[in-house]
Amino acid sequence: MDRLDSMSILVAAVDAGSLSAAARKLGTPLATVSRKVSDLEAHLKTRLLTRSNRQLALTDAGRAYIAACRRILEDVGEAERAATGEYSAPKGHLTLSAPIVFGRLHVLPVVTKFLEAYPEIDIRLMLADRTMNLVEEHVDAAIRIGTLADSSMTAIKVGEIRRVVCASPGYFGKRGRPRTPADLVAHDCVTFEGLQAPEQWLFGAGKAQQAVGIHSRLAVNTAEAAIDAAVSGLGITRVFSYQVAAALEAGTMALALADFEPAPVPVSLIHAGDRLLPLKLRAFLDFAAPRLRAAVPAVSG
Repeated sequence: MDRLDSMSILVAAVDAGSLSAAARKLGTPLATVSRKVSDLEAHLKTRLLTRSNRQLALTDAGRAYIAACRRILEDVGEAERAATGEYSAPKGHLTLSAPIVFGRLHVLPVVTKFLEAYPEIDIRLMLADRTMNLVEEHVDAAIRIGTLADSSMTAIKVGEIRRVVCASPGYFGKRGRPRTPADLVAHDCVTFEGLQAPEQWLFGAGKAQQAVGIHSRLAVNTAEAAIDAAVSGLGITRVFSYQVAAALEAGTMALALADFEPAPVPVSLIHAGDRLLPLKLRAFLDFAAPRLRAAVPAVSG
């Protein structure tokens, strides 16, 4: 049994969602795909997949094994690319991810300039306000905002940003500007679920940290929607400083409770592991990190 070939077919089946879809994608007979996966299970003496007519699912053993397969196949690919000369010049495909607003405002300009500088590299930029699993979703590098959990990821810190409380000048004119976090109890709030819970906001840090109950008149799942609602005068919102920078500059939003802000949160450029990196990824990290460091101070203040 060619184990690497069987691993590749297994990964293709999992990514495609079914054995038949993998067979079509690979241009391989379905019987061959099914036999390769079955041979692999027989070799391992365990079931990796739960099959049905329309879809398949990984067993617990399968989930652990597929992650190992991806690492092994990537290592083999790295060795082959080095042997065939890919490391002599940056080329190939990169997949990147970033939060929606930060990505649009600050990562996309860096990516555009990078592509101009490296014509043999293509990039897929995925913008989403969720934490992607870099290994499982085949992402080469990502921007993360917030404290990073312990993991095998390698992180390059590119700056810090603030979490700010703000509302339209019109709202503050009608309802007054809160002077302490406790004053929020008398206000209507617009909550961005990606940042904090809709029923309370945290202020301060460490032992001085306090949770303040709020009345969330509107809860939304994007920062843009929260800001738009606050600009219209609906209530007070809390977002990252870079997300509301344009509205603050335009005068359609104003800050409150600046003295009670929690500590700034880090912005990191992360990638999977510290093993030998493809030149295309190393080129992007070296190009992007200093440019993002230059951009983050402008959006954190």
